[in-house]
Amino acid sequence: MTFSAVAFVIGVLVVAVGIILSIALHEIGHLVPAKLFGVRVTQYMVGFGKTLFSFKRGDTEYGIKAIPLGGYVAMIGMYPPAHPDQGEQPRNASTGLLQQMSQDAREVAAAELREGDEHRMFISLPVWKRIIIMLGGPFMNLVIGTVLTAILVTSVGVSTPTTTVSEVFRCAMSAQEQTERAEAGAEECTDEDPPSPAYAAGLKPGDEITSFNGEPVVDWESLTAGIQERADQVTEITYLRDGTEHTTTITPQLTARPQLDSLGRVQYDDDDNIITHHVGFIGMGSLVENQTQPVTETFPVLGQQLEATARVVVALPVRLWDTVVVIATDGERDPNGPMSVVGVGRIAGEAAAQETVSVADRAAMLLSLIASVNIALMVFNLIPLLPLDGGHVAGALWEKIRRTWAKLRGQKDPGPFDIARLLPLTYIVAAGLMVMGAILIVADIVKPVQLF
Repeated sequence: MTFSAVAFVIGVLVVAVGIILSIALHEIGHLVPAKLFGVRVTQYMVGFGKTLFSFKRGDTEYGIKAIPLGGYVAMIGMYPPAHPDQGEQPRNASTGLLQQMSQDAREVAAAELREGDEHRMFISLPVWKRIIIMLGGPFMNLVIGTVLTAILVTSVGVSTPTTTVSEVFRCAMSAQEQTERAEAGAEECTDEDPPSPAYAAGLKPGDEITSFNGEPVVDWESLTAGIQERADQVTEITYLRDGTEHTTTITPQLTARPQLDSLGRVQYDDDDNIITHHVGFIGMGSLVENQTQPVTETFPVLGQQLEATARVVVALPVRLWDTVVVIATDGERDPNGPMSVVGVGRIAGEAAAQETVSVADRAAMLLSLIASVNIALMVFNLIPLLPLDGGHVAGALWEKIRRTWAKLRGQKDPGPFDIARLLPLTYIVAAGLMVMGAILIVADIVKPVQLF
């Protein structure tokens, strides 16, 4: 077995273990507050399917199951029982399939109850305690993602554009012209194309820009803003080359450039065309380096990850349909789109097998991948649909609103919200999640995301 193959397997195993530990800690996030609030927890399981190993301590069975694609904490009293004393008559039969599903769930839940459980049921807790229990899992994923991101930010650093020139474009052309030539397989520049302002000014890779328009250049972002504002205006630029300072003039060219979002990604319109805007452009790129940051920079980086993940989740049906189209055509996967654990494992293996990258950087890529998975788990679980954690939170909030409204109107307390009535929807959502998982697994096998 070659070194690359060994490294690939190690990368997959490292991320697989990281994901399993993240799932286990997610469930601990539910388990701990449930026990603190006195709920009887019957099972804490990592995985689904056949139980491979388990032991019992107190009221709870702890174990590992065969399929490590999730986990669960089983608490008694998830569904409210019938209360004949309050006018609710228990049913011996149902008038329809949906009602029967809800009734069956109540009967199964009631069968778990034993003497003394009246005040140990999940449904008997105040709404705020139930919300804490259900948010405990996503919160644990947020903690894991934050800790790993902090380690990366303070030890490895953040990819940061510097004021050093990495490349100088020989000619200047619009983004549309670049796209058209690339699709036609033509050369990027011809003798008939006008030289880029940076090329005409004599700038070379390795030059360090120190001032622009008489203002000191502190970072690439401020330099870019200055260039964009000086379109068609002769401007003084100063740079260091081999330790010697040079000054010349440059005239940024008014050019249609791709419009970027807050995460630095090219934006597209509804017809999949690049959105452009006209700004000053000189035709050079920045040398990007990893620069260590103070721990306080963890939160802006985390915010960017949360925003990017939320964008994917909000547009998940569209992204999933795009994935189906890619499977059926010769298209390419969106590197910022959803993927399954198969895709995550594949990227982990490819990252670990990069022989031109240092061991430290490869380890950083694997840690970053685990952090990203935890952020995705947190955001995804907050979707307000059962069986996700967000669905239970939404049910608890609706109960609070309903009971508060009844109290304000002087009406009888409607009691706990019977979440069992939503079981048919829960099964539909669960089926949808399985279909989504199957589509993404197929896509990750036949049309994987290409990052390397």
